[in-house]
Amino acid sequence: MTQPVYILGGYQSDFAKVWSRHGQDISDMTRDTTVGALEACGLDADAIQTIHVGNAFAELQRQQAHLGAMVAQVVPELWGIPAMRHEGACASSSLAALAAMAEIEAGRYDCALVLGVEEFKNTSGHQASTNQNAASWQGKEDIDCTFMWPAAFGRVAQEYERRYGLDRRHLNRIAELNYANARRNPLAQTRSWQFDAQSFTDSDEFNPLIEPGTRRQDCGQVTDGGAAVILASARFAEQYAHARGVGIDSLARISGWGHRTAGLRLLDKFERSRDAAYVFPHLRQTIEDAWRRAGVSGIEAMHGVETHDCFTTTEYVALDHLGLTPAGQSWQAVEDGSIEPGGRCPVNMSGGLIGCGHPVGATGARMLLDAARQVTAQAQACQIEGAQRMQTLNIGGSCATVVSFVVERGPLA
Repeated sequence: MTQPVYILGGYQSDFAKVWSRHGQDISDMTRDTTVGALEACGLDADAIQTIHVGNAFAELQRQQAHLGAMVAQVVPELWGIPAMRHEGACASSSLAALAAMAEIEAGRYDCALVLGVEEFKNTSGHQASTNQNAASWQGKEDIDCTFMWPAAFGRVAQEYERRYGLDRRHLNRIAELNYANARRNPLAQTRSWQFDAQSFTDSDEFNPLIEPGTRRQDCGQVTDGGAAVILASARFAEQYAHARGVGIDSLARISGWGHRTAGLRLLDKFERSRDAAYVFPHLRQTIEDAWRRAGVSGIEAMHGVETHDCFTTTEYVALDHLGLTPAGQSWQAVEDGSIEPGGRCPVNMSGGLIGCGHPVGATGARMLLDAARQVTAQAQACQIEGAQRMQTLNIGGSCATVVSFVVERGPLA
């Protein structure tokens, strides 16, 4: 990175809220998230110099495009501020953050609003699921199924089984942990959900099969919601900190990032990695790029991770690609407690996409916000004691678009 980029703060909506039931839609979500971020940071709208919006499916869910202009429409104080929308499936607002960072590093602007919004609950769950199929290669995945994404990540589980062996007890445990973490998160969609003792087993009654390799508790949620962070240059952050009587070292900053993109079709990725150590080599490279830019050697430098778990299989993939275990041996980090609260590297203390919720376009921004809250000791009941450096891993499609950030606090190296 040519210069540090600071996270001044941000805002997350209540992921349990169904906006259409309140007579509201994605425009209200955009306003609420924008105003909430400004208020959380104690900034007036005139501090914002550029705006980047992440969203994946508004055209399909609400027939609404041009979401960059939506911000000024619902927050008139931002009228005239340059804005743009970014789409990369579930990684949409991570791409928005990367674009904002590039503008800050280039010296174009000093303060950027990055927000992600997604509305799903205004249609049936079946329709929302069908709309999300647009992030696959339509008609060319060659996966016979009713629900594309449960089927695709079921195929990922089957690929792990074929290459390394896979015990579904470990996938069930990942689900159980994420739901348990979500109970401590006051903004999590599932914070009050109750489960039977057999919910985290392969019981066809309590945890039915959705598609081969994927059961109900393996799945992330269908969620409405928004999340935002305000990013700033060192110059702006120094002034911001001084005005609040604190040092700039008390602020979170993005110290490293990785971003790589593969093709849409899942089976092509399997074929390309047939002789590789990892199932998704470009995912591993993304993570390593983030470490290199942050100047750290690997996962041992992290105090925790917020990772993509659109399905339990996705988190299982993340564990070995992050280096918590050798390739293919993610079960070890589940079985030895490494990813649990108080473990070697707690994962998804927020509850993740399974427990906290997954408003697709907002997930990347939500991860960044939760990482910033961890390193500034503002995560409350979800706090990892002594956390000073966190990593995010955000995945769009079948590991097609992948983005990882390293977020930390403290003096620059």
